[in-house]
Amino acid sequence: MQSTPSSSLVSMSDTTSVVIPLHKPKLKERLFFLFSGIIVSVPITLFINIFSGYLVPLPTSSTTATIISVVILAPLIEEFSKAYPLFYRHAETERSIFTLGFLVGLGFGIAEFIEYVVFFGVPIVVRLPGIFFHAASTSITAFGIGRKRAFPYYLLAVSLHLLNNLFSVLTPYSFLSFGMIFLTYYLSLSLYGKTQNRIIPM
Repeated sequence: MQSTPSSSLVSMSDTTSVVIPLHKPKLKERLFFLFSGIIVSVPITLFINIFSGYLVPLPTSSTTATIISVVILAPLIEEFSKAYPLFYRHAETERSIFTLGFLVGLGFGIAEFIEYVVFFGVPIVVRLPGIFFHAASTSITAFGIGRKRAFPYYLLAVSLHLLNNLFSVLTPYSFLSFGMIFLTYYLSLSLYGKTQNRIIPM
């Protein structure tokens, strides 16, 4: 039995095999993951801001509190939360899991953009690149999931996020933070080129 470009041959035993159709997310499924990123963004962003507020009365400066919450905790929590739904996807291809990861991150970035611009008064031009930054960083973790190396790629996404936030806190509006954003874009695009339409092994 031969597999076709839209299917994958999986051996069930020495004498039996089955063809599993390659999964290509439909519009409704893509929208579901986009909105899941939007929904998860709101409580996480509020938690980070509230946690930062609780740190200030402690024997620490507001700058230290910001570094702990925004630079350290936010990347760890946000990158895990964005990628979490992807760990429970089965019969996905590398490319489909990458696409869904990108959409979750995009939804997260859109919601965070609205929160910061509308409620915190951050200039639109400053927050605009962050929309696709979240999409790109989540797709990096998604690539790791597709290659069965989720943890190293999660750490890579966290590191990029951490450095971006650190530069944003220490040198606002500098080329360093924007450089990290575009580096994340580049890595995401590069990894996308390495994805294949093959089912991720169980």
